Amino acid sequence: MIKRSILALVIGLSVALLASTVWSAEKTVKSPVGKININTASVETLMNLKGIGQKNAEKIIAYRNANGPFGKPEDIMLVGGVGQAVWKKNMDMITVGSPAEAP
Repeated sequence: MIKRSILALVIGLSVALLASTVWSAEKTVKSPVGKININTASVETLMNLKGIGQKNAEKIIAYRNANGPFGKPEDIMLVGGVGQAVWKKNMDMITVGSPAEAP
């Protein structure tokens, strides 16, 4: 009986470890090469930023649609739900492009 319990525990832990490894690998593969222009990026592209899920990506797009293009990368913090912690994690990945590139 104890051997079966131990075996079940080992199998359960192995499955959990495998699942977390696969999830971690998916997050790594998702990262883009280069910078993300927050004035032109789609929801899917914005979701490549650390700490930005679909909801916040949609908020970023809604903000720029309502207020015009972002003037500087750190203006992303003007979007509700996107604060300084998100900015610090992504500051090297965010660009606003040149004014001519903004929609």
